[in-house]
Amino acid sequence: MRAMERIQKYLARQGAGSRRQIDALLEQGRISVNGRVARPGDKIAGREKIAIDGKLLRLHRNESRPKLLLYHKPVGEICTHDDPQGRDDVFKHLPRLNQGRWVAVGRLDINTSGLLLFTTDGELANRLMHPSFEVEREYAVRVRGAVDADMLARLRSGVMLDDGEAHFDEIVDAGGSGSNHWYHVVLKEGRNREVRRLWEAVGVDVSRLVRVRYDRFKLPKWLKPGRYRFVDEAVLARLYQRLGLGSDENRPRQRRRA
Repeated sequence: MRAMERIQKYLARQGAGSRRQIDALLEQGRISVNGRVARPGDKIAGREKIAIDGKLLRLHRNESRPKLLLYHKPVGEICTHDDPQGRDDVFKHLPRLNQGRWVAVGRLDINTSGLLLFTTDGELANRLMHPSFEVEREYAVRVRGAVDADMLARLRSGVMLDDGEAHFDEIVDAGGSGSNHWYHVVLKEGRNREVRRLWEAVGVDVSRLVRVRYDRFKLPKWLKPGRYRFVDEAVLARLYQRLGLGSDENRPRQRRRA
């Protein structure tokens, strides 16, 4: 007999969304199990009929190995499935899956390019996004306007934004002059437009923004905008181990080299 499992964990593993997204859907009463509205903490066996907004989910009983890929998002694409304006979205450029769905690890706004991670495991996405794990995000920023030592000190120590205080953990001058001066900045959270808002708070406009690293994954220089690459299973296995995700039967395994 299969052990009962919390609905949040089960649906995240199925790729229905990240834990945070599923928690929100449960709070809003948008998930049902066998026709009954589900609540946070409900336990299921995996044989139930589960629906989101009345639409039955296609659940995979024999779970495949989780996947993770790197995607080079170009400017102009949005990070959502449904857009009333019909704009191009990142999901249209990802490979098709026989089981599950792609869950985005964070987002980039329409005017920001660079590295996005996608996984079929919502639990993994949750670990990589949750503030408690302090996962680093690094951006290359081109600024317009004079920047002095005072401004950089404020950006490092903390600036009050409309949703609370924020700061950069690291700022590195990457060179350039005038309206083409670049900095590399690092932070450990993913608030909406946080990098742009921090610079704007000290009176500097951002003219270009590129995410170049997420956690230990760097944007490969050869990966062109609109293209993706899968993360090797051995690398993925080490990531699971580092994030404390255990060694369940559906986790990737490291292969011995011949």
